[in-house]
Amino acid sequence: MISYLDFEKPVAALEERIAQLRSVNALHDVDVASEIGRLETKSAELLASTYASLTPWQKTQVARHPQRPHFRDYVAHAFSDFMPLGGDRLYADDLAIMGGFARLGDRRVMLIGHEKGHDTKSRIAHNFGMGKPEGYRKAIRLMELAGRFGLPVVTLVDTSGAFPGIEAEERGQAEAIARATEACLAIGVPMVAAIVGEGGSGGAVALASANRVLMLEHAVYSVISPEGCASILWRTSEKAPEAAQAMKVTAQDLKRINVIDRIVKEPIGGAHRDPAGAARMLGEALAEEVDALAPKSAEQLIAAREDRFLAIGG
Repeated sequence: MISYLDFEKPVAALEERIAQLRSVNALHDVDVASEIGRLETKSAELLASTYASLTPWQKTQVARHPQRPHFRDYVAHAFSDFMPLGGDRLYADDLAIMGGFARLGDRRVMLIGHEKGHDTKSRIAHNFGMGKPEGYRKAIRLMELAGRFGLPVVTLVDTSGAFPGIEAEERGQAEAIARATEACLAIGVPMVAAIVGEGGSGGAVALASANRVLMLEHAVYSVISPEGCASILWRTSEKAPEAAQAMKVTAQDLKRINVIDRIVKEPIGGAHRDPAGAARMLGEALAEEVDALAPKSAEQLIAAREDRFLAIGG
């Protein structure tokens, strides 16, 4: 069952009516096929028109949808031969950030990304995708390993931000994020990042300082959450919709100001309606970007990456 967002209520009403008609048809052998077909067409058109005109706040809700695909879903549908690698060799293994060797088509890559989990148990285990210092140090270790083996690095970013708990601060959260960002900028292999859900603050930048930054159509990327921004500016989180509008958090806004390089389409109604389809589309886009970067030398990749980020806001 799909969980509907507030702005999807008209679509939900139509789809509920379709389900009722199908039930009547099954129980009483009544021919309602034409009515079901009419309602399905109307529902599809309404869904397409709704998602074609989402506000930044509505896109934020879509990016946070509880059924939106996460790291494990993309591994299952867009990659193969995934071999997870754990631990930072310093403290522990952080399950909010996962990574390992994988294949993207016939290309060997190092895959790293945030995992939020899908139910209460897994969300707690993965700390809701909020990385701790050991998670970012694990990412650094894997990026350096990819550099030694000459493997492209692909990252999937989906986090509300790095974990803000006191234990994370005690273990050097800020330093770990800064070192991860430095590692992204310094590795001499192609690096492609994709914002697949939320791209929140330094917790996202630490895995997204790549040669090419892609973003799913309904993902968001910002230095702070709309609620956090509203709490600072207006002293209330109720102004989050206005904050989202002002912050330019959407893929479309960020593409216009060159913060990201490419927008990847999602299935109509968002990636949560067709996780496998969304993963295939993202996989194809990632493969194209990796192939385009493959002929470049280490020096060219590092210089291009530096130029890319220095040019933002110029």
